[in-house]
Amino acid sequence: MAAASGRSTSSSAAAVGAQIRRRREQRGMSGSELARRAGLSKATLSQLEAGKGNPTIETLDALAIALRIPLTDLLARDTDPGPVFVPGTEIAEGEVGRELLRRISSGHSLEIWRLRMPAHTDLTGVPHATGTVEHLLVASGGLTAGPADAPRLLGPGDLLAFAGDAPHLYRTDAEPADVTVVIASPIVG
Repeated sequence: MAAASGRSTSSSAAAVGAQIRRRREQRGMSGSELARRAGLSKATLSQLEAGKGNPTIETLDALAIALRIPLTDLLARDTDPGPVFVPGTEIAEGEVGRELLRRISSGHSLEIWRLRMPAHTDLTGVPHATGTVEHLLVASGGLTAGPADAPRLLGPGDLLAFAGDAPHLYRTDAEPADVTVVIASPIVG
């Protein structure tokens, strides 16, 4: 387990380092210039670009500001996903299943989740970042969901979009529900 975690961390560091270098080169900036603008040493920037560092969010934010890009641009991975297949997973009867199926960045940060709720489940949604919108598409079952002060009764095939930056809820009655949730958050730039 620790080895897998280390590979994931070094893989993430390499991806972030590649993004820093790519964005710097797109701006026609030397390493010295970017380091100066971000308030870093040239050695630190070199280590980060080589994927050997473990930058804090403050360091990444300083680099993003110096590059005049959203912070999320440094966290995005440049890969061609080609066709993407995510197999379904089993959950134990009576448990709530929350699965992140995909993250996409393109003007917004999009997360696609599958939410499986047994009968008689009551969940409170924690407000997300300002400007976030949740989209619910009911695949099967029924639920009451949406803003805490104005929830809607939804059935199979129903779609509901609502402000996710305010208190919201998801509640099933006598039957379970299988729902696709798309969370769209603005990328702060």
